[in-house]
Amino acid sequence: MSHTDEDDHGHDRGQGEGYGRVTQVADANGRAGEREAGAPGGTAGPGTGQRRGPSGPWPGEWVARRLEVRLEAPPGEEDGRLRDLLGLALRRNPRRAHLLVSQVLGKHVPQLPGIVHGTGLDLGRRVGELLGADAGRAVVLGYAETATGLGHSVADGLGTAPCLHSTRRAVPGVEPVGGFEEEHSHATSHLLLPEDPELLAGDGPLVLVDDEFSTGTTVLNTITALHRAFPRERYVIVALTDLRGPEDRARLEKFAADLGARIDVVALATGTVRLPDGVLERGAALVEAHDSPPPRPAPGFGPEQVHRVDLGWPQGLPDGGRHGFTPAHRARLEAALPAMAGRIAAHLPEGARRVLVLGCEELMYAPLRLAGALTGATGAEVRYSTTTRSPVLAVDEPGYAIRTRLVFPAHDDPADGTPGRPGDRYAYNIAGQGFDAVVAVVDSAADTPALHAPDGLLAHLAAHTGRVLLAVVPSHRPLPAPLRGPDFSSYAPEDVGWLLQDLSDVTLEAPTEEREEAIQSGGAHYAESLPVEYQPSREYQRLFHQALEASADRIARAVGAVTDTLLTERGGLGGAGDRGGREGGIVLASLARAGTPVGVLMRRWARHVHGLDVPHYAVSIVRGRGIDTTALRWLAAHHDPADVVFVDGWTGKGAITRELADALRPFPGFSPELAVLADPGGCVRTYGTREDFLIPSACLNSTVSGLVSRTVLRADLVGPDDFHGAKYYRELAGADVSGLFLDTVASRFDAVRADVAADVAELLAADRAPTWDGWRAVERISEEYGIGDVNLVKPGVGETTRVLLRRVPWRVLARRGAGADLDHIRLLAEQRGVPVEETDDLPYSCVGLIHPRYTRGATGADGKAAR
Repeated sequence: MSHTDEDDHGHDRGQGEGYGRVTQVADANGRAGEREAGAPGGTAGPGTGQRRGPSGPWPGEWVARRLEVRLEAPPGEEDGRLRDLLGLALRRNPRRAHLLVSQVLGKHVPQLPGIVHGTGLDLGRRVGELLGADAGRAVVLGYAETATGLGHSVADGLGTAPCLHSTRRAVPGVEPVGGFEEEHSHATSHLLLPEDPELLAGDGPLVLVDDEFSTGTTVLNTITALHRAFPRERYVIVALTDLRGPEDRARLEKFAADLGARIDVVALATGTVRLPDGVLERGAALVEAHDSPPPRPAPGFGPEQVHRVDLGWPQGLPDGGRHGFTPAHRARLEAALPAMAGRIAAHLPEGARRVLVLGCEELMYAPLRLAGALTGATGAEVRYSTTTRSPVLAVDEPGYAIRTRLVFPAHDDPADGTPGRPGDRYAYNIAGQGFDAVVAVVDSAADTPALHAPDGLLAHLAAHTGRVLLAVVPSHRPLPAPLRGPDFSSYAPEDVGWLLQDLSDVTLEAPTEEREEAIQSGGAHYAESLPVEYQPSREYQRLFHQALEASADRIARAVGAVTDTLLTERGGLGGAGDRGGREGGIVLASLARAGTPVGVLMRRWARHVHGLDVPHYAVSIVRGRGIDTTALRWLAAHHDPADVVFVDGWTGKGAITRELADALRPFPGFSPELAVLADPGGCVRTYGTREDFLIPSACLNSTVSGLVSRTVLRADLVGPDDFHGAKYYRELAGADVSGLFLDTVASRFDAVRADVAADVAELLAADRAPTWDGWRAVERISEEYGIGDVNLVKPGVGETTRVLLRRVPWRVLARRGAGADLDHIRLLAEQRGVPVEETDDLPYSCVGLIHPRYTRGATGADGKAAR
């Protein structure tokens, strides 16, 4: 097995592509690629952007002389290559005395964002050349905190690679898929928190990115932990500098051989760091001798001195790679950058010449890209750096890499520190640099009172610049996973993924009369509680089974018609709407819960008749509150929004149709069109039929809907990043007919295929524009009966059934001659003492009226009938 590099640093060459192969990257002159004017190594001081003359001090000279630390290039090379990239400072760390201060990382030294991002891009392109065809399967992992932005930039250079970075911030509710230790660091523990656990599960190359590769221990710890769970054949280690000695190089070579994997190393420069005996003690003595108190914050600082900038950050776009960042995320960010930079530029002081964009610890990539975009949006010189948790000695002398430091309390609920006093954080080389404005970029988890406190970061910045701007990027929280049977619902797991949270252990049911009084008095919303589940009588159950047997063919035909209409128009059957061969062409999102049995049947039709595996999810929509936006974010993260079709069982007056259209306006890409089995109200253009007939799933509640309740939306139970809630009534399993309903209808699919083909041809040729006849009828009924609220008028068989099962009914209007479709309506009305009035001028089979002036006294003595 060989251990080679391009410069032959005294090791064997030419023994093939063995494990542990090291690929060093250098240009023809032995230097680390091209740099823009003002690149480090050519600067007079930290962040000044001026070329360092021949006599200018190297920003490591001070430490090198006093501590006798030497950076040595490989034999045959000059050490200027390393000095271009690195300076030296003294750590306040008992594990390591010195700090290698990168001049191109954008962490401790304010740098031009084009240099910082460009360095990572160049490394990423070189990794792509090394990997060849395998580059398309690579995943990039950057190390917190210093290499999160570098990891992103390497992924940008690769182009097609998703990026994940380790984190030291635990996120409630998110289980790590792995972790490892960084033994020499000030903060040692790393967590891996990908939103998609499969991100690391592929067998493509894993590209590990750090700012320096010193001993290899951290990388070995990482690969050991990950290879155990996600074995693969190839790893690439990327660093700005590779400073391993011969023993560490040999250790990596043996490790790769034992692992049975190929490990390549790509770095801008190689060399070694020579340390004297007793370096830790000598370093500690130097720190003690040269320590001085940091500058104080601005006196009299108040939050009103900070100019808050609304970035207009794209909704649902992650703030970085803590939970994974895909090429699609990158494209969304790049499309939004010009507008966000323009908003920042509008808040800069007039005539600003020097501006610093300051990131926050692990949040490096978003501020870096904002700084780059701001460079093009203003005539000012824009620099970029970030805060850090690493304590470093500041010495304001030429030849030392950390000239000044700001010290302030952590402001993101950190795990370090003591009770009442969070750990310290630092910002280096900002004081005294003459910045006309500093733009602090933090995520929302770090936008806390501690940030704005008199001793906080913003107060410290205000002491050293004319204007402080604050731009907050929404903290990305991984979306919850869909629930599936049998853990939630009696449906098979492949039938539907419920984009809901399980509230089965919460008491939400209230007596019908109490709920109605609270709803109509304005004291509660109907979605904040649940009705007590109706337990059907034996006679009612008999009616359900009769209705199912009688209507199964008609339901199967409507299921086939609406499904094939969608597949033809939206793709999947090779019609005019074909979408480039994507399987199925559609993603079903049924409106829980009435739409969910219909969505399951549509999915089964597509599978049975066409062999298509159409994804199906159930989402919540609440009248007056809108659709579950977390569910929309989940759908957009996992599917093309243009493929999503919202599905319901039937239309009444069209309130939910309008609610859906309004709710989707802030979410471009989703179509507001609703597909239903039956559209008696003339509210949609995609339907199986416009007849108002009995769909037996409307006869019952949870026992025909997978034992799932209606959805719940209550502020104390559903947070901004949660799915809406629902309950799974496991205790009703003995009465469950959900599977019977599905299987009975699906058994008729073959018998109705010819009729469906004719129906679809007719539908595709017809004018299916909504007529809204039902809405006009509801308005007329509301006026004629003195109700004054169209929400209390529930048209159609399905909605009337719901009124009798869940609400306090006043009366039922039935179309004369409606027949057996209303047998169950008449039975329920009789049980509750509700009058049924026959009429000749209804576009529906029946209409249910909720009592318009409901109080407890509006029921009869038996507690049933409204009088």
